[in-house]
Amino acid sequence: MIKIDSALVTKLINEQFQEWAHLEIKPVKLDGHDNRTFHLGNNMSVRLPSASGYVPQVKKEQKWLPILAQKLSVPISSPIAKGEPNEEYPFPWSINKWLDGETVTRENVKDLNQFAKDLGEFLIELQSIDASEGPVAGAHNFYRGAPLSVYDHESRNAIEKNRDVFDKVILTKLWDLSLDSKWEREPVWLHGDIAVGNILVQNGKLSAVIDFGILGVGDPSCDAAMAWTFFDNESRTVFKDVLKMDERTWNRARGWALWKALITYEEHKNDDIIKSKEAYNVILTIVEDFKINP
Repeated sequence: MIKIDSALVTKLINEQFQEWAHLEIKPVKLDGHDNRTFHLGNNMSVRLPSASGYVPQVKKEQKWLPILAQKLSVPISSPIAKGEPNEEYPFPWSINKWLDGETVTRENVKDLNQFAKDLGEFLIELQSIDASEGPVAGAHNFYRGAPLSVYDHESRNAIEKNRDVFDKVILTKLWDLSLDSKWEREPVWLHGDIAVGNILVQNGKLSAVIDFGILGVGDPSCDAAMAWTFFDNESRTVFKDVLKMDERTWNRARGWALWKALITYEEHKNDDIIKSKEAYNVILTIVEDFKINP
């Protein structure tokens, strides 16, 4: 495990970007798993992969985010410079433009239905950008946008191991539905990790989308998983309507949400009450929504 802290970032900046060596460096309030992020002054951030498996994200973001940013009406992460490895840190890393805002929560959204509409419109806008030369979904982005069957064994195993907690029959039916179709149109751009930690709001409204490390092109259904992890019944319907998803694509979107909740619950049920409870609640939401809208 590499120790990534302010001292390391300070050394990297001093060695490679002396023009910014006078700026304050401090960790962000809410950090991610794939990367460690630090403030660099008031207008920039430093983003460093936390392990070798996340290194390909740097090259991908450096290449594609400036192109996508020009074609999107909502601000997104945008690289300013690329850092190189040194003797203490073995991976490439990025300096990005800082985007103001706070991580979205139910409490800081002014109108949940309007937020669902705005987020859906952002995704439609992203999907409309020419993706013909984009990175095809696969191992580099943990198969977001690829057929969900890649996680079939993992999901069925989690359902079986927790059959005393959840209704195995319903979860198996939901999972089977998610595997019953595939994206049959041309691949489109997808963010890959549309989740609360990667969405910023200001004055109660969507203001930015960040962390495009799992960016790729393929089936966009994975980007709709937030329908069950964040929205309520009414705003979920708004989100679905804006995305114009047919039922089969919606089934796959629900499958992505179910897969993530199942593996999170299985991984943390004995050691992290908060994460396991959140996953538990998502699974219940998925089941309840299916009973209302089979």
